[in-house]
Amino acid sequence: MSNFTLIIGNKNVSSWSLRGWLAIKHANVDFNEILINLRPECEYDKLNALTPAGKVPTLKIGEDQFVWDSLAIAEYFNDISQDISYWPNDIEERAHARSVSAEMNSGFVALRSIMPMDCLNKYDRPEMTSDLKKDIDRVIEIWSECRNKYAAKGSFLFGEYSIADMMYAPVVFRFKGYGIELPDVIETYCSAVISLPDVQEWLEECDPNDKG
Repeated sequence: MSNFTLIIGNKNVSSWSLRGWLAIKHANVDFNEILINLRPECEYDKLNALTPAGKVPTLKIGEDQFVWDSLAIAEYFNDISQDISYWPNDIEERAHARSVSAEMNSGFVALRSIMPMDCLNKYDRPEMTSDLKKDIDRVIEIWSECRNKYAAKGSFLFGEYSIADMMYAPVVFRFKGYGIELPDVIETYCSAVISLPDVQEWLEECDPNDKG
């Protein structure tokens, strides 16, 4: 029996669940998975019975220890994984990666609300409000800076795959789903994220009938 249980929402639309799921998959550990329906009606009673914070994703460790919030789950596996890299090794690069991950974790309100994640379905491009444009431009700025600075080290934001890519993976699907035009360097980065085996496995388990 696995020591880990990950409680998540509908895979096609739960962006935070995707982040937490990528974190535990990267650790290469066995885990159980419990899916809570968030759409069309949220199973609040089931969620609250399983998680003290009433949030997805929540990682349950053993019988009575819980870690919630995607970034906290990723940091937990970073702490316990001895031979698996979650952050850049260089301290300055690691600080940069933590900064852009924290910015994603706490910001981009317009992007979240106007362009909810839907991994499999396509939508018309939304009205480009000033707040939405600001968020999109900021993501493109972050990604462009990282790719230009760390391209020699690999295909991801900081060269090697890291928590930063896990945090921004749902934005890849937002940009794709709503037909946002992107610079070539960003298109290449998006393709690298989508091609990850863990992301491909997630997509195979998404239900296109689950919509935001």
